[in-house]
This record gives sequence, C-alpha cells and structure tokens, in this order.
Amino acid sequence: MKKKEADIRKFIKIRGAREHNLKSLSVDIPRNQLVVMTGLSGSGKSSLAFDTIYAEGQRRYMQSLSSYARMFLGQMDKPDVESIEGLPPAISIDQKSTNRNPRSTVGTVTEIYDYLRLLYARIGIPHCPECGKVIERQTADQMADALMKLPERTKIQLLAPVVRGKKGRHEKVLERARKSGYVRAIVDGSQYDLSEEIELDKNIRHSIDIVVDRLIVKQGIETRLADSIENVLEISDGLLNVDVDGGKETLAFSNSFSCPDCGISIPPIEPRSFSFNNPFGACPTCAGLGYKMEFDEDLMIPDKTLSFNEGCVSCMGWMNSKDPGSYSHALLEALAKKYRFSLDTPYEKLPEKARDIFIHGTGGEAVKVHYKGQRSEGVYEDA
Repeated sequence: MKKKEADIRKFIKIRGAREHNLKSLSVDIPRNQLVVMTGLSGSGKSSLAFDTIYAEGQRRYMQSLSSYARMFLGQMDKPDVESIEGLPPAISIDQKSTNRNPRSTVGTVTEIYDYLRLLYARIGIPHCPECGKVIERQTADQMADALMKLPERTKIQLLAPVVRGKKGRHEKVLERARKSGYVRAIVDGSQYDLSEEIELDKNIRHSIDIVVDRLIVKQGIETRLADSIENVLEISDGLLNVDVDGGKETLAFSNSFSCPDCGISIPPIEPRSFSFNNPFGACPTCAGLGYKMEFDEDLMIPDKTLSFNEGCVSCMGWMNSKDPGSYSHALLEALAKKYRFSLDTPYEKLPEKARDIFIHGTGGEAVKVHYKGQRSEGVYEDA
C-alpha cells in the first residue's frame, strides 16, 4: 500500500487511454520534472496531453466545486481512459498561441497571477526596504514631527492625493474641493486654480492633488501644521504628499504604512501594487519588462582614433554622419558650433563635455540645426 502511494506521488499513471487515435495507451509520466512529448504528426501527442491528461484534470477540479457552482459551469465528459492516478491540478496553454508580447506570461495567460496579486494585497505584511522592520501606521503627530525636522525656512505645500492614476474627467472631485474652500490643485504635475475650468481627457489616467496649505517651516507653526495634516488625511483617505521647495522633492506619508525609524512611507497595498503591467507596481527601471535597453560607447564608436568627419560613429542612424548632405552631419556641425569643438579632431581627443553631449544629449537645451535637403532648406531646433 505504501509503495503504491509513493508511486502516485512520483508518477502520473495512465492506463488504457483510447481518446481519438490512442490505442489503449498505458504510460507512467514522472511528476515534478519537465517532460517533452515528441512524435510524428497524428501520433497522438495532443490527444494524450490535452484531450486526456488535461481534460481529466479539469473534470476532477470541476467535481470538487459545490453543486451550485457546477450549475453555471456545465458538465464535462470523462475522457476515454480506464484510469489515471497521481494526477495534480492541470493548466493548459494553447499550443497554437503566437502571442509574443513580453507582458504575456504563464501567470497572466492562466489568470493565476490575478489570484496571487489579490492574495499578496490582502495578507501581505510590508517591511521597510532600509531596515527590514515591519511598516506600521503613522499618526498625524508623527507626520508633523517629520516635517518640522526639515531645514528652517523650507517652503512646503501639503497636498491631498484624491485621485491616483485613474481614468476619467473627475469633475465631481474638483467640484467638491472647490465647494470645500480650496483654491488650488495639482493635476498631472501642473498646478491649476480651481476657479478656472479644468477639462481632463476621460481616456487618460490622471493624478490630482488638492493643495490644502502652504507653509514655511519655522517655530510656531506646529498647531496649524497638525490641523492641516488632519484635513489632508480626512479628504484623501489617510494619504499625505508634501511638495518641498516648489517641486525639488516630494515626501509621501500614510497613516496606514510607515517606518518610524527610517521615515519611509509607502502607499496602501493594493492588487495593482504587484502588477508589472501597471505603473504603480511596475519596476521604474525596466517598466515591468524585466530587461532594459542600454548602449555601449565602445560599440557605437569602435575606433576612437577617427574623427566625426572620418566616420567614427558606426551605430544605426549615424552611419552617414560623415556625409555633408545628411541631417546627422548637420546636427554634428550644430553641436560643434555651439559647444566649440572640431569635427576633424579624433574622438578620443575631444573635450569630455563634447563626448558627454554626443552620448547623453544636451539635457534639453535646444540646438539650431541648419539643414538643406533635396526638397527643402531650413533651421530646425533639436535637443
């Protein structure tokens, strides 16, 4: 008896499978291993994998549900097989699927990922990424104490995040803030006066922060600061954003989760916090894809003894930069004129600033490019 139980744990034991073109097949398939089925077309690979093993796994799962649930799911027929032992819950991914989207995984295709995100959001215990301690709720007094530790004369704005990355026009939210006596709001990073008409695209995700108070950190503001924090927490469901020195830094507080030692606050845990397809849960470095595109200066400019005019750049889009009639050459001439370097100087002897500008850009500073093409001539601004 014990030996049979041990075999069931190690193998899926199939006896007398006759589904479709299977001829009373009996086979033991090892569990906890990657098993590949190969054979000629029509030999019964799909009949065994999908129509026998997977179908029986699904049927047994359906039988485990309540009779009320089975009323809505229908009846599944038993595959033509004498017996299957040691069969665990089965998941099937269509062998004909051609979806190459990097955001499509086994978890998303089978929808297991949705259950995992919900599980983590409901029973997860957040910990501080710095010290590892459990993150607990912050009180309004703790938030006020943290803000009073900022350098004296620091200008701060207390913001109530009433909308966080949600689609819609949010007219009622803005109207409610206007009637409550607030005069300013920050919508998608831009500040607006609530007295003006604010029209939002309903198909785009928006973030709205109501400006509750503006203060300068100094002794004597403790009472006003505490009262304003209480107002923010009341209208934003316990969240507080603090704009420091006109946008140089934004501090986030929550009366739900905060580390008292490191002062690190995190937003409430939600299912979307664990979604790599949502900006609130995706890694900011790779945007949830698991990889990022980088460039190698040595591959872009393999021979640094050459100059720009000699064609030192060999990456895509710049192969014709030594051609005087190309736009890339006109852009190089504009950069050389603005930042005072020569296109005839070998790349390795160029000033460090010139090399940095070529690789990383001008930092948003516009450069006027004089370009004469086959059909037109003009001055274009590039950065």
